[in-house]
Amino acid sequence: MGRLAALAGGLAVTTALLIMPATAHEHPSGITDLVTPAVVRVEAVSHVEITLLDHLGELKHVERSYDIPLGQGTGTVVNPEGAIVTLTRVVKTDNEDVAILAANRIFAAHHKVKIPQDAKRHKVKDPRLNHHLEECYPPKRSTATCIIDVTTDITIFPNVSPADSDGFKAELVRAGSRPDSPAVLMPSGRAVGSVGMPTAPLADKVPDQVGSPTSVAGFLGRPGPDVRNTVEIAHLTKGGGAGDKGRPFADPEGKTDEPAKLGGLADRGMVGAPVIGDKDGHVIGMLIGGGKNAKMIGVREITAILTKAGIAPRRGAIDSAFEGALTRYHTKYYTEAAPGFQRVLELYPGNTVAAELLKISLAKRGGPEDEGTKQAAVPVTAATPLWPFIVAAGVLFVAAGTGAFVLWRRRREPADQLEPPEPLPPPPPPPAVIAEPLDEGASQTVVVRRSVAFGAIPQQKQVLTTKDPSIKYCTACGMKLGLGHRFCGYCGHPSET
Repeated sequence: MGRLAALAGGLAVTTALLIMPATAHEHPSGITDLVTPAVVRVEAVSHVEITLLDHLGELKHVERSYDIPLGQGTGTVVNPEGAIVTLTRVVKTDNEDVAILAANRIFAAHHKVKIPQDAKRHKVKDPRLNHHLEECYPPKRSTATCIIDVTTDITIFPNVSPADSDGFKAELVRAGSRPDSPAVLMPSGRAVGSVGMPTAPLADKVPDQVGSPTSVAGFLGRPGPDVRNTVEIAHLTKGGGAGDKGRPFADPEGKTDEPAKLGGLADRGMVGAPVIGDKDGHVIGMLIGGGKNAKMIGVREITAILTKAGIAPRRGAIDSAFEGALTRYHTKYYTEAAPGFQRVLELYPGNTVAAELLKISLAKRGGPEDEGTKQAAVPVTAATPLWPFIVAAGVLFVAAGTGAFVLWRRRREPADQLEPPEPLPPPPPPPAVIAEPLDEGASQTVVVRRSVAFGAIPQQKQVLTTKDPSIKYCTACGMKLGLGHRFCGYCGHPSET
Protein backbone atom coordinates (compact mmCIF):
# COMPACT_ATOMS: atom_id res chain seq x y z
CA MET A 1 0.00 0.00 0.00
CA GLY A 2 2.88 2.36 0.77
CA ARG A 3 4.33 1.90 -2.71
CA LEU A 4 0.95 2.53 -4.34
CA ALA A 5 0.51 5.72 -2.34
CA ALA A 6 3.98 6.98 -3.35
CA LEU A 7 3.28 6.17 -7.00
CA ALA A 8 -0.04 8.02 -6.90
CA GLY A 9 1.63 11.04 -5.33
CA GLY A 10 4.33 11.09 -8.04
CA LEU A 11 1.70 10.94 -10.77
CA ALA A 12 -0.17 13.84 -9.18
CA VAL A 13 2.95 16.01 -9.03
CA THR A 14 3.85 15.19 -12.65
CA THR A 15 0.34 16.08 -13.81
CA ALA A 16 0.49 19.38 -11.95
CA LEU A 17 3.82 20.25 -13.58
CA LEU A 18 2.46 19.42 -17.02
CA ILE A 19 -0.66 21.54 -16.52
CA MET A 20 1.15 24.49 -14.95
CA PRO A 21 2.68 26.00 -18.16
CA ALA A 22 -0.74 26.20 -19.79
CA THR A 23 -2.28 28.13 -16.92
CA ALA A 24 0.62 30.23 -15.66
CA HIS A 25 1.20 33.68 -17.17
CA GLU A 26 4.59 34.52 -15.71
CA HIS A 27 7.22 35.21 -18.35
CA PRO A 28 10.82 34.12 -17.83
CA SER A 29 13.25 36.96 -17.24
CA GLY A 30 15.20 38.03 -20.31
CA ILE A 31 12.99 36.27 -22.87
CA THR A 32 13.26 39.30 -25.20
CA ASP A 33 17.04 39.75 -24.91
CA LEU A 34 17.71 37.87 -28.16
CA VAL A 35 15.51 40.27 -30.15
CA THR A 36 15.75 43.74 -28.59
CA PRO A 37 19.30 44.51 -29.86
CA ALA A 38 17.91 44.12 -33.41
CA VAL A 39 14.84 46.35 -32.88
CA VAL A 40 15.06 49.72 -34.70
CA ARG A 41 13.05 52.88 -35.10
CA VAL A 42 11.81 53.53 -38.67
CA GLU A 43 10.84 57.01 -39.87
CA ALA A 44 9.73 57.76 -43.44
CA VAL A 45 9.39 61.25 -44.94
CA SER A 46 8.07 62.24 -48.36
CA HIS A 47 10.30 64.88 -49.93
CA VAL A 48 8.31 67.00 -52.39
CA GLU A 49 9.80 69.40 -54.97
CA ILE A 50 6.98 71.57 -56.40
CA THR A 51 7.05 74.46 -58.89
CA LEU A 52 3.95 76.68 -59.22
CA LEU A 53 3.46 78.46 -62.61
CA ASP A 54 1.59 81.69 -61.93
CA HIS A 55 -0.20 82.90 -65.14
CA LEU A 56 -2.58 85.38 -63.53
CA GLY A 57 -0.37 88.39 -64.04
CA GLU A 58 3.25 88.48 -64.97
CA LEU A 59 4.51 84.91 -65.42
CA LYS A 60 6.23 83.65 -62.33
CA HIS A 61 7.79 80.35 -61.27
CA VAL A 62 7.39 79.70 -57.57
CA GLU A 63 9.56 76.83 -56.26
CA ARG A 64 9.09 75.15 -52.90
CA SER A 65 10.18 71.92 -51.19
CA TYR A 66 8.39 70.16 -48.37
CA ASP A 67 9.24 67.23 -46.12
CA ILE A 68 5.96 65.59 -45.25
CA PRO A 69 6.01 62.89 -42.54
CA LEU A 70 4.91 59.67 -44.13
CA GLY A 71 5.03 57.15 -41.35
CA GLN A 72 6.83 56.07 -38.21
CA GLY A 73 7.04 52.70 -36.56
CA THR A 74 9.28 49.86 -35.49
CA GLY A 75 11.34 47.45 -37.56
CA THR A 76 13.43 44.34 -36.99
CA VAL A 77 16.85 43.54 -38.47
CA VAL A 78 16.89 40.01 -39.90
CA ASN A 79 20.43 39.63 -41.32
CA PRO A 80 23.87 41.16 -40.60
CA GLU A 81 23.77 43.24 -43.80
CA GLY A 82 20.96 45.28 -42.23
CA ALA A 83 17.83 43.94 -43.97
CA ILE A 84 14.81 45.19 -42.02
CA VAL A 85 11.17 44.11 -41.96
CA THR A 86 8.43 46.57 -41.00
CA LEU A 87 4.90 47.43 -42.18
CA THR A 88 4.15 48.81 -45.63
CA ARG A 89 2.15 51.75 -44.27
CA VAL A 90 5.18 52.96 -42.32
CA VAL A 91 7.32 53.46 -45.43
CA LYS A 92 4.89 53.81 -48.35
CA THR A 93 1.87 55.93 -49.18
CA ASP A 94 -0.01 57.15 -52.22
CA ASN A 95 2.17 59.78 -53.94
CA GLU A 96 -0.96 61.48 -55.27
CA ASP A 97 -2.06 62.33 -51.75
CA VAL A 98 1.33 63.86 -51.02
CA ALA A 99 1.18 65.88 -54.23
CA ILE A 100 -2.29 67.23 -53.33
CA LEU A 101 -1.06 68.25 -49.89
CA ALA A 102 1.93 70.10 -51.43
CA ALA A 103 -0.34 71.85 -53.95
CA ASN A 104 -2.63 73.12 -51.17
CA ARG A 105 0.34 74.47 -49.25
CA ILE A 106 2.07 76.31 -52.07
CA PHE A 107 -1.17 77.75 -53.49
CA ALA A 108 -2.36 79.07 -50.12
CA ALA A 109 1.06 80.59 -49.36
CA HIS A 110 1.54 82.29 -52.76
CA HIS A 111 -2.00 83.52 -53.48
CA LYS A 112 -2.84 84.33 -49.85
CA VAL A 113 -6.02 82.26 -49.74
CA LYS A 114 -7.36 79.96 -47.03
CA ILE A 115 -7.01 76.32 -48.03
CA PRO A 116 -6.97 73.46 -45.49
CA GLN A 117 -3.53 71.88 -45.22
CA ASP A 118 -4.54 68.30 -45.93
CA ALA A 119 -4.52 65.76 -48.75
CA LYS A 120 -8.00 66.63 -50.08
CA ARG A 121 -8.99 68.63 -53.16
CA HIS A 122 -10.54 72.03 -52.37
CA LYS A 123 -12.09 75.01 -54.13
CA VAL A 124 -11.74 78.78 -53.71
CA LYS A 125 -14.29 81.55 -54.40
CA ASP A 126 -12.33 83.33 -57.15
CA PRO A 127 -13.10 81.45 -60.42
CA ARG A 128 -9.70 82.19 -61.99
CA LEU A 129 -7.81 81.07 -58.87
CA ASN A 130 -10.04 78.04 -58.57
CA HIS A 131 -9.24 77.05 -62.19
CA HIS A 132 -5.52 77.41 -61.56
CA LEU A 133 -5.85 75.36 -58.34
CA GLU A 134 -7.63 72.53 -60.17
CA GLU A 135 -4.88 72.54 -62.82
CA CYS A 136 -2.28 72.29 -60.03
CA TYR A 137 -3.68 69.03 -58.66
CA PRO A 138 -2.42 65.75 -60.12
CA PRO A 139 -2.44 63.98 -62.46
CA LYS A 140 0.02 65.99 -64.53
CA ARG A 141 -1.42 67.45 -67.75
CA SER A 142 -0.14 69.69 -70.53
CA THR A 143 -2.05 72.61 -69.01
CA ALA A 144 -0.83 71.93 -65.46
CA THR A 145 0.06 74.90 -63.33
CA CYS A 146 2.24 72.80 -60.95
CA ILE A 147 5.21 70.51 -61.58
CA ILE A 148 5.56 68.06 -58.69
CA ASP A 149 8.28 65.48 -57.91
CA VAL A 150 7.86 63.16 -54.88
CA THR A 151 10.60 61.00 -53.33
CA THR A 152 10.64 59.05 -50.09
CA ASP A 153 13.42 59.26 -47.49
CA ILE A 154 13.57 56.40 -44.99
CA THR A 155 15.78 56.78 -41.92
CA ILE A 156 16.71 53.99 -39.52
CA PHE A 157 17.62 54.73 -35.89
CA PRO A 158 19.31 51.66 -34.34
CA ASN A 159 19.13 50.61 -30.72
CA VAL A 160 22.62 51.77 -29.74
CA SER A 161 24.26 53.68 -26.91
CA PRO A 162 25.17 56.48 -27.17
CA ALA A 163 22.15 57.20 -29.34
CA ASP A 164 22.63 57.85 -33.05
CA SER A 165 20.76 61.09 -33.67
CA ASP A 166 21.33 61.02 -37.45
CA GLY A 167 20.57 57.38 -38.15
CA PHE A 168 21.25 55.88 -41.57
CA LYS A 169 19.28 55.85 -44.80
CA ALA A 170 17.45 52.85 -46.19
CA GLU A 171 15.65 51.99 -49.42
CA LEU A 172 12.35 50.20 -49.91
CA VAL A 173 13.14 46.85 -51.57
CA ARG A 174 9.72 45.26 -51.47
CA ALA A 175 6.34 46.49 -50.25
CA GLY A 176 3.18 44.55 -49.50
CA SER A 177 -0.16 44.82 -51.28
CA ARG A 178 -1.93 46.18 -48.19
CA PRO A 179 -0.95 48.84 -45.63
CA ASP A 180 -0.66 46.19 -42.92
CA SER A 181 1.43 43.84 -45.06
CA PRO A 182 5.16 43.43 -44.33
CA ALA A 183 7.75 45.47 -46.22
CA VAL A 184 11.49 44.94 -46.66
CA LEU A 185 14.17 47.63 -46.38
CA MET A 186 17.92 47.64 -47.05
CA PRO A 187 20.47 50.23 -45.86
CA SER A 188 21.59 52.59 -48.62
CA GLY A 189 24.23 54.33 -46.53
CA ARG A 190 26.39 53.49 -43.55
CA ALA A 191 25.50 50.84 -40.99
CA VAL A 192 26.72 50.56 -37.43
CA GLY A 193 29.43 47.98 -36.65
CA SER A 194 32.38 46.56 -38.57
CA VAL A 195 30.81 43.10 -38.97
CA GLY A 196 27.25 44.22 -39.61
CA MET A 197 24.34 44.52 -37.24
CA PRO A 198 22.76 42.27 -34.60
CA THR A 199 19.81 40.29 -35.89
CA ALA A 200 16.65 38.75 -34.46
CA PRO A 201 15.95 35.01 -34.90
CA LEU A 202 12.72 34.12 -36.71
CA ALA A 203 10.55 31.28 -35.43
CA ASP A 204 9.43 28.37 -37.59
CA LYS A 205 5.74 28.84 -36.86
CA VAL A 206 3.20 30.61 -34.66
CA PRO A 207 1.99 28.82 -31.49
CA ASP A 208 -1.52 27.36 -31.93
CA GLN A 209 -2.35 27.17 -28.24
CA VAL A 210 -5.01 29.54 -26.97
CA GLY A 211 -3.60 32.07 -24.53
CA SER A 212 -0.01 31.58 -25.70
CA PRO A 213 2.04 34.27 -23.92
CA THR A 214 4.08 36.69 -26.04
CA SER A 215 6.02 39.94 -25.70
CA VAL A 216 5.89 42.94 -28.03
CA ALA A 217 9.05 45.10 -28.18
CA GLY A 218 9.35 48.45 -29.95
CA PHE A 219 10.07 52.18 -29.73
CA LEU A 220 7.67 55.02 -28.98
CA GLY A 221 10.23 57.55 -30.25
CA ARG A 222 13.80 57.88 -31.43
CA PRO A 223 16.17 55.83 -29.22
CA GLY A 224 17.99 57.96 -26.70
CA PRO A 225 18.83 58.35 -23.01
CA ASP A 226 15.17 59.05 -22.23
CA VAL A 227 13.63 56.69 -24.79
CA ARG A 228 14.30 53.00 -24.24
CA ASN A 229 12.64 50.12 -26.03
CA THR A 230 9.19 49.34 -24.65
CA VAL A 231 8.19 45.74 -23.91
CA GLU A 232 4.56 44.77 -23.37
CA ILE A 233 3.13 41.34 -22.51
CA ALA A 234 0.22 39.97 -24.54
CA HIS A 235 -1.56 36.67 -25.27
CA LEU A 236 -2.81 35.14 -28.51
CA THR A 237 -6.28 33.86 -29.27
CA LYS A 238 -7.00 30.63 -31.13
CA GLY A 239 -5.52 30.13 -34.56
CA GLY A 240 -2.19 30.37 -36.36
CA GLY A 241 -0.91 33.58 -37.92
CA ALA A 242 -4.40 34.23 -39.39
CA GLY A 243 -2.89 35.44 -42.68
CA ASP A 244 -3.07 39.09 -43.78
CA LYS A 245 -6.10 39.69 -41.56
CA GLY A 246 -4.06 39.07 -38.44
CA ARG A 247 -4.59 37.13 -35.24
CA PRO A 248 -6.26 38.96 -32.33
CA PHE A 249 -4.92 39.33 -28.82
CA ALA A 250 -6.90 38.44 -25.69
CA ASP A 251 -6.10 38.15 -22.00
CA PRO A 252 -7.09 34.64 -20.84
CA GLU A 253 -7.98 35.98 -17.40
CA GLY A 254 -10.00 38.89 -18.78
CA LYS A 255 -8.22 41.49 -16.65
CA THR A 256 -6.87 43.62 -19.53
CA ASP A 257 -8.27 44.73 -22.88
CA GLU A 258 -5.15 43.73 -24.78
CA PRO A 259 -6.33 44.80 -28.30
CA ALA A 260 -6.95 48.35 -27.06
CA LYS A 261 -3.76 48.43 -24.97
CA LEU A 262 -1.57 47.33 -27.87
CA GLY A 263 -3.53 49.46 -30.35
CA GLY A 264 -2.62 52.57 -28.39
CA LEU A 265 1.05 51.57 -28.46
CA ALA A 266 0.82 50.92 -32.23
CA ASP A 267 -0.53 54.43 -32.85
CA ARG A 268 2.37 55.89 -30.82
CA GLY A 269 5.11 54.20 -32.86
CA MET A 270 5.14 50.49 -32.10
CA VAL A 271 3.30 49.43 -35.23
CA GLY A 272 5.42 46.85 -37.02
CA ALA A 273 7.08 45.82 -33.75
CA PRO A 274 8.19 42.18 -33.44
CA VAL A 275 5.96 39.82 -31.46
CA ILE A 276 8.27 37.50 -29.50
CA GLY A 277 7.29 33.97 -28.53
CA ASP A 278 7.59 32.92 -24.91
CA LYS A 279 9.06 29.49 -25.75
CA ASP A 280 12.52 30.38 -27.05
CA GLY A 281 12.49 34.15 -27.56
CA HIS A 282 12.16 34.04 -31.37
CA VAL A 283 10.04 36.39 -33.50
CA ILE A 284 6.66 34.84 -34.29
CA GLY A 285 4.98 37.86 -35.93
CA MET A 286 4.51 41.65 -36.18
CA LEU A 287 2.13 44.10 -34.54
CA ILE A 288 -0.49 45.58 -36.89
CA GLY A 289 -3.68 47.60 -36.53
CA GLY A 290 -4.24 50.38 -34.06
CA GLY A 291 -6.90 52.17 -32.08
CA LYS A 292 -8.81 49.54 -30.17
CA ASN A 293 -8.11 46.66 -32.52
CA ALA A 294 -4.44 45.64 -32.56
CA LYS A 295 -3.58 42.25 -34.07
CA MET A 296 -0.59 40.19 -35.14
CA ILE A 297 0.44 38.89 -38.56
CA GLY A 298 2.45 35.67 -38.39
CA VAL A 299 6.02 34.82 -39.24
CA ARG A 300 4.96 33.09 -42.48
CA GLU A 301 3.96 36.45 -43.96
CA ILE A 302 7.37 37.82 -42.95
CA THR A 303 9.34 35.00 -44.55
CA ALA A 304 7.16 35.18 -47.68
CA ILE A 305 7.96 38.86 -48.32
CA LEU A 306 11.66 38.20 -47.66
CA THR A 307 11.61 35.41 -50.25
CA LYS A 308 10.00 37.71 -52.83
CA ALA A 309 12.64 40.34 -52.09
CA GLY A 310 15.43 37.79 -52.54
CA ILE A 311 16.75 38.27 -48.99
CA ALA A 312 17.59 35.36 -46.69
CA PRO A 313 17.29 35.89 -42.93
CA ARG A 314 20.37 34.66 -41.07
CA ARG A 315 22.43 35.20 -37.94
CA GLY A 316 25.93 36.65 -37.76
CA ALA A 317 29.12 36.71 -35.68
CA ILE A 318 27.68 39.26 -33.25
CA ASP A 319 24.70 37.02 -32.57
CA SER A 320 26.84 33.93 -31.92
CA ALA A 321 28.96 35.74 -29.34
CA PHE A 322 25.89 37.33 -27.76
CA GLU A 323 23.94 34.06 -27.45
CA GLY A 324 26.88 32.34 -25.75
CA ALA A 325 27.30 35.14 -23.23
CA LEU A 326 23.55 35.37 -22.70
CA THR A 327 23.29 31.66 -21.89
CA ARG A 328 26.02 31.95 -19.25
CA TYR A 329 24.39 35.06 -17.82
CA HIS A 330 20.93 33.53 -17.39
CA THR A 331 22.44 30.42 -15.80
CA LYS A 332 24.26 32.73 -13.33
CA TYR A 333 27.80 32.02 -14.54
CA TYR A 334 28.70 35.71 -14.32
CA THR A 335 32.48 35.22 -14.38
CA GLU A 336 32.24 33.44 -17.73
CA ALA A 337 29.55 35.77 -19.12
CA ALA A 338 31.55 38.98 -18.69
CA PRO A 339 34.22 38.22 -21.35
CA GLY A 340 31.46 37.20 -23.77
CA PHE A 341 29.67 40.52 -23.44
CA GLN A 342 32.98 42.35 -23.82
CA ARG A 343 33.53 40.49 -27.09
CA VAL A 344 30.07 41.54 -28.30
CA LEU A 345 30.86 45.17 -27.57
CA GLU A 346 34.11 44.87 -29.51
CA LEU A 347 32.15 43.66 -32.55
CA TYR A 348 29.24 46.09 -32.11
CA PRO A 349 30.20 48.89 -29.69
CA GLY A 350 26.69 50.28 -29.29
CA ASN A 351 24.86 47.11 -28.17
CA THR A 352 22.79 48.47 -25.29
CA VAL A 353 21.67 45.07 -23.98
CA ALA A 354 25.23 43.68 -23.93
CA ALA A 355 26.50 46.81 -22.17
CA GLU A 356 23.83 46.60 -19.49
CA LEU A 357 24.31 42.87 -18.86
CA LEU A 358 28.09 43.30 -18.78
CA LYS A 359 27.72 45.85 -16.01
CA ILE A 360 25.58 43.42 -13.98
CA SER A 361 27.95 40.50 -14.66
CA LEU A 362 30.97 42.45 -13.45
CA ALA A 363 29.10 43.47 -10.30
CA LYS A 364 28.12 39.87 -9.48
CA ARG A 365 31.34 38.19 -10.65
CA GLY A 366 32.89 36.12 -7.88
CA GLY A 367 30.00 36.85 -5.52
CA PRO A 368 27.64 34.49 -3.70
CA GLU A 369 25.28 34.34 -6.73
CA ASP A 370 28.03 33.30 -9.15
CA GLU A 371 27.59 29.59 -9.90
CA GLY A 372 31.07 29.40 -11.40
CA THR A 373 32.61 30.53 -8.12
CA LYS A 374 30.59 27.96 -6.17
CA GLN A 375 31.89 25.09 -8.28
CA ALA A 376 35.49 26.36 -8.19
CA ALA A 377 35.55 26.57 -4.40
CA VAL A 378 37.00 23.37 -2.81
CA PRO A 379 36.67 22.82 0.97
CA VAL A 380 40.03 22.57 2.80
CA THR A 381 40.35 19.80 5.44
CA ALA A 382 42.96 19.49 8.22
CA ALA A 383 43.98 15.90 7.41
CA THR A 384 43.22 13.40 4.70
CA PRO A 385 41.09 10.52 6.07
CA LEU A 386 42.37 6.95 5.72
CA TRP A 387 39.04 5.24 5.10
CA PRO A 388 39.08 5.87 1.30
CA PHE A 389 42.40 4.04 1.04
CA ILE A 390 41.14 1.18 3.24
CA VAL A 391 38.04 0.82 1.11
CA ALA A 392 40.14 0.87 -2.06
CA ALA A 393 42.47 -1.82 -0.66
CA GLY A 394 39.45 -3.96 0.28
CA VAL A 395 38.03 -3.60 -3.21
CA LEU A 396 41.35 -4.62 -4.76
CA PHE A 397 41.58 -7.62 -2.41
CA VAL A 398 38.09 -8.79 -3.29
CA ALA A 399 38.82 -8.31 -7.00
CA ALA A 400 42.02 -10.37 -6.74
CA GLY A 401 40.23 -13.14 -4.81
CA THR A 402 37.43 -13.22 -7.32
CA GLY A 403 39.90 -13.49 -10.17
CA ALA A 404 41.77 -16.36 -8.48
CA PHE A 405 38.51 -18.21 -7.79
CA VAL A 406 37.39 -17.86 -11.39
CA LEU A 407 40.76 -19.10 -12.62
CA TRP A 408 40.58 -22.10 -10.24
CA ARG A 409 37.08 -22.96 -11.40
CA ARG A 410 38.21 -22.90 -15.00
CA ARG A 411 41.01 -25.35 -14.21
CA ARG A 412 38.54 -27.61 -12.37
CA GLU A 413 36.15 -27.87 -15.26
CA PRO A 414 34.87 -31.47 -15.97
CA ALA A 415 37.07 -33.65 -18.04
CA ASP A 416 34.36 -34.12 -20.64
CA GLN A 417 34.36 -30.38 -21.28
CA LEU A 418 38.13 -30.34 -21.84
CA GLU A 419 39.82 -31.46 -25.00
CA PRO A 420 41.60 -34.85 -24.64
CA PRO A 421 45.37 -34.46 -24.37
CA GLU A 422 47.51 -35.67 -27.22
CA PRO A 423 48.93 -39.21 -26.62
CA LEU A 424 52.57 -39.28 -25.54
CA PRO A 425 54.99 -41.11 -27.81
CA PRO A 426 55.91 -44.65 -26.61
CA PRO A 427 59.13 -44.83 -24.57
CA PRO A 428 62.16 -46.10 -26.41
CA PRO A 429 63.11 -49.77 -25.80
CA PRO A 430 65.77 -50.35 -23.17
CA PRO A 431 69.26 -50.88 -24.51
CA ALA A 432 70.28 -54.44 -24.95
CA VAL A 433 72.57 -55.84 -22.25
CA ILE A 434 75.47 -57.80 -23.58
CA ALA A 435 76.43 -60.39 -21.03
CA GLU A 436 80.05 -61.30 -20.67
CA PRO A 437 80.84 -64.97 -21.21
CA LEU A 438 81.10 -66.98 -18.10
CA ASP A 439 84.00 -69.22 -17.22
CA GLU A 440 83.67 -72.88 -17.61
CA GLY A 441 81.57 -74.44 -14.99
CA ALA A 442 80.24 -71.07 -13.76
CA SER A 443 76.55 -70.47 -13.39
CA GLN A 444 74.60 -67.22 -14.09
CA THR A 445 75.77 -64.22 -12.11
CA VAL A 446 73.26 -62.38 -9.84
CA VAL A 447 74.01 -58.64 -9.47
CA VAL A 448 72.78 -56.72 -6.46
CA ARG A 449 72.99 -52.83 -6.59
CA ARG A 450 73.51 -50.63 -3.57
CA SER A 451 72.73 -47.01 -2.97
CA VAL A 452 75.82 -44.95 -3.57
CA ALA A 453 76.52 -41.82 -1.65
CA PHE A 454 77.16 -38.58 -3.54
CA GLY A 455 80.78 -38.50 -4.68
CA ALA A 456 81.48 -42.16 -3.98
CA ILE A 457 82.53 -44.55 -6.71
CA PRO A 458 79.65 -46.76 -7.62
CA GLN A 459 80.44 -50.34 -6.79
CA GLN A 460 78.76 -53.57 -7.65
CA LYS A 461 78.76 -56.61 -5.49
CA GLN A 462 78.45 -59.80 -7.39
CA VAL A 463 77.60 -63.08 -5.86
CA LEU A 464 78.80 -65.93 -8.02
CA THR A 465 78.03 -69.52 -7.79
CA THR A 466 80.57 -71.85 -9.37
CA LYS A 467 81.30 -75.53 -9.39
CA ASP A 468 85.12 -75.05 -8.91
CA PRO A 469 85.85 -74.03 -5.30
CA SER A 470 89.42 -73.06 -6.14
CA ILE A 471 88.30 -70.08 -8.21
CA LYS A 472 87.67 -66.96 -6.07
CA TYR A 473 86.25 -63.56 -6.73
CA CYS A 474 86.49 -60.14 -5.00
CA THR A 475 83.70 -59.69 -2.58
CA ALA A 476 83.71 -55.91 -3.19
CA CYS A 477 83.75 -55.51 -6.93
CA GLY A 478 83.24 -59.07 -8.15
CA MET A 479 86.47 -59.32 -10.15
CA LYS A 480 88.20 -62.71 -10.46
CA LEU A 481 91.12 -63.16 -8.10
CA GLY A 482 94.27 -64.90 -9.03
CA LEU A 483 95.73 -67.67 -7.01
CA GLY A 484 97.49 -66.32 -3.96
CA HIS A 485 96.25 -62.77 -4.39
CA ARG A 486 95.62 -61.07 -1.04
CA PHE A 487 94.17 -57.91 -2.54
CA CYS A 488 91.93 -57.31 -5.54
CA GLY A 489 93.87 -56.03 -8.48
CA TYR A 490 90.96 -53.82 -9.56
CA CYS A 491 89.61 -52.15 -6.40
CA GLY A 492 92.28 -53.05 -3.87
CA HIS A 493 89.84 -54.70 -1.50
CA PRO A 494 91.49 -57.38 0.66
CA SER A 495 90.51 -60.88 -0.11
CA GLU A 496 88.76 -62.95 2.52
CA THR A 497 91.55 -65.49 2.74
